[in-house]
Amino acid sequence: MKRRKVGNLLALAILSTLQERPAHPYEMASILKSRGKDRDMGIKWGSFYTVVGNLQKHGFIEAVESGRDGARPERTVYRITDAGRDEMLDWLRELLAELAPEEPKFVAGLSVMAWLGPDEVIALFRTRLAALDEENASTRAELARLLEEVPRLMLIEIEYHLAIRTAEAEWVRSILGELTSGSMPGLAEWRTFHETGELPSERGSTSS
Repeated sequence: MKRRKVGNLLALAILSTLQERPAHPYEMASILKSRGKDRDMGIKWGSFYTVVGNLQKHGFIEAVESGRDGARPERTVYRITDAGRDEMLDWLRELLAELAPEEPKFVAGLSVMAWLGPDEVIALFRTRLAALDEENASTRAELARLLEEVPRLMLIEIEYHLAIRTAEAEWVRSILGELTSGSMPGLAEWRTFHETGELPSERGSTSS
């Protein structure tokens, strides 16, 4: 992945919005929110105007007019430049084709979960699975509703999110099955560690 002059994914969202037509920041934010892009791209709205300013600074967007609607503050309308269009398309091609390292918080928790006892992990996994099943059901309903009004091509990111979450739910369900049935390798040693406080290697060296 190349280093971008404006690397915040919010920049890509803004560029894609201005690719449709010029708009002022409030209008851009309204469009992005209405399309759920804040969820898709993890947008932090506190940095919105900073990102707009950085895009203008690097020549990716430019101001075309400023106006005032009644007593409202003056609003600057921006449009995408040729450089901004090239940046957006290059960034989009990179995101779709190249693998990027992702470090979800769940993965970080899994990597050190052995410090919790098996019974507590089972309870936590059950909580997570219930949340996943509820979220997936809600997303399926939302997707079905949107498909009645919006072409599938415009909703493909929701479909992807649902596929990933569904796969995660099935994986958590399978691990729960191994933990509750006792078939997971190393489960007995894990449980003994939390009962005695001794790692398996320590117990082995003590008995020899």
